[in-house]
Amino acid sequence: MTAPPSAEPETKAAARLRWTHGLALLLCLATLVLLAAGALVVGTGSGLAVPDWPLANGQVFPPMVGGILFEHGHRLIAATVGILTVVLAAWMATAEPRRWMRWLGYAAAGAVVAQGLLGGLTVLLRLPKSITIGHAMLAQNFFLLAVLMAQFSSAAWPRLVRERGSARRPGMQRSALRWLAFATVGAVEIEIFLGAVVRHFNAGLAIPDFPLALGRLVPPLDAFPVAIHFAHRAGALAVLVLSLAAGWTAFRHPVRDAPLKRRAVALVALVLLQAALGASILWTQRSLAATTLHVVNGGLVLASAALVAVRAWMLEAPAPAAAPASSRLGAAAASR
Repeated sequence: MTAPPSAEPETKAAARLRWTHGLALLLCLATLVLLAAGALVVGTGSGLAVPDWPLANGQVFPPMVGGILFEHGHRLIAATVGILTVVLAAWMATAEPRRWMRWLGYAAAGAVVAQGLLGGLTVLLRLPKSITIGHAMLAQNFFLLAVLMAQFSSAAWPRLVRERGSARRPGMQRSALRWLAFATVGAVEIEIFLGAVVRHFNAGLAIPDFPLALGRLVPPLDAFPVAIHFAHRAGALAVLVLSLAAGWTAFRHPVRDAPLKRRAVALVALVLLQAALGASILWTQRSLAATTLHVVNGGLVLASAALVAVRAWMLEAPAPAAAPASSRLGAAAASR
């Protein structure tokens, strides 16, 4: 028996959504690899192993030896991420009915171009601190954007949209979860910035002991490397406290939402892992593996906090008022 004609557009829409979701997941994976490659460039001191840009020692494919392997390998992975981003944005421009999602795709394409230009400037201007730190920050937030596009194109997202406001029952007070989750996102953003400053100012071992700091709870803060390193530690503590509070609130939430709890558990686990990686950097005297994993996991912490915030917000957001069928059709057409 063939499906009724009315089911055909829905089937095609579902297929387009699966393609969008698959491309977004692929972009997430490629961006994680790129984060690791960028961390390896900094960790090995290979930022100027290839002193020209966009070519590499005047070539497209120079001999991949020494620092050139890390620096040019990073460029090749970045080019792959750029191509994937443009493909995803182009696909969404034609296949995605939601206007705001199409704009997310355009934003991702713009961000990847900006990131490439920042990468070129870091080489041409010989690693200026402001640009290298901006390059690191944009990399983490580009990964966040890719994760959000994967979330919004998942099969679970339409169900969450239909259940929007399910936690807003009569007489039920709004929980603090969404505010805690968004505060965690903000704290992680600040912490990533502080980490980038520590890394690019070579202050990773300015305080070489842990859990104490130069043998004290609060070290003398009269030197910039020590001050920024200690600020990074204080930021890590703030992220830990906020993520634990968000996780606790998620489990005590009056709406027993299993996906929300899973995201909260993942957030707390990733934050604890990040703290362990940070300590291991000191205990191993900045081993390349520990520093690289610390950078990559930082992106995962940011994305995880954002996923908790998005789900908490949707569960407690005011449900949209029912509209006449003609109004709904008009709104759907306007979103295209």
